[in-house]
Amino acid sequence: MSGTFIKVQTEDFEIGRLSEQVRADDATSGAIVTFTGIVREMEEVDDHLKALYLEHYPGMTEKALEKIADQARERWDLGNIIIVHRVGELPLNANIVFVGVGSAHRDNAFLAARFIMDYLKRDAPFWKKEITGEGEQWVEQKSTDINAANDW
Repeated sequence: MSGTFIKVQTEDFEIGRLSEQVRADDATSGAIVTFTGIVREMEEVDDHLKALYLEHYPGMTEKALEKIADQARERWDLGNIIIVHRVGELPLNANIVFVGVGSAHRDNAFLAARFIMDYLKRDAPFWKKEITGEGEQWVEQKSTDINAANDW
């Protein structure tokens, strides 16, 4: 029996544990694809990035993520889907997001994981602030993220 698990949290997550959760209680999935996004130094930031601060709209964010998972299920035959996204202040190299998808076939799992991330970046109500040595600045949504989702 496959299911969807969505969580928005401040605490870090364990990638291995979440990967196992994608496999749990689902013997129909022959492929598991996971993606982990982390805080990285960014070329477009003049001063060195120290951290990101992520805010969300509680309740609305989880519903948006559930809708994205449902849209992926409409396109592909999928097993378990796990989406965990962190909020709060996250230093360099910290985990931000985990997406795990199970499917009977690898193509569906790869496509669904990418679809979920593309739609998450466009449609989930998260707001990002960059914290540098010179101060803090809210970041606009990137056109590349909007275009990636629109390409589906």
